[in-house]
Amino acid sequence: MAKAIPRIGSRRNGRIGSRRSARRIPKGVIHVQASFNNTIITITDVRGRVVSWSSAGTCGFKGTKRRTPFAAQTAAVNAIRTVVEQGMQRAEVMIKGPGLGRDAALRAIRRSGILLTFIRDVTPMPHNGCRPPKKRRI
Repeated sequence: MAKAIPRIGSRRNGRIGSRRSARRIPKGVIHVQASFNNTIITITDVRGRVVSWSSAGTCGFKGTKRRTPFAAQTAAVNAIRTVVEQGMQRAEVMIKGPGLGRDAALRAIRRSGILLTFIRDVTPMPHNGCRPPKKRRI
């Protein structure tokens, strides 16, 4: 018969309080992905662990409304609100993609009160493209 594992204190199911509120994050990275159909805002700490995220779709915008600058602005405000409560003061911004929400999301980030250390465009650019497929025989 297996030996019983003793429980420590009043921990019933292993969860020790709220893990989200415990972490204080003074500095982070804000990633903005602005595609033609949606805008996704992801906020990570400096090690790359996701702290908060939001998108135009999760903010309640449906269909073609998701691609609008207003939807991107709303997504940015929603994502930033949670990290400001956790104590984020400084952030770097990485913007990727060709969408309409790029500028609106950046404007919302600037208004949030977080000090931006730098802003970088990380949109992938093909240098010479992919190799074309081999010609088919007729």
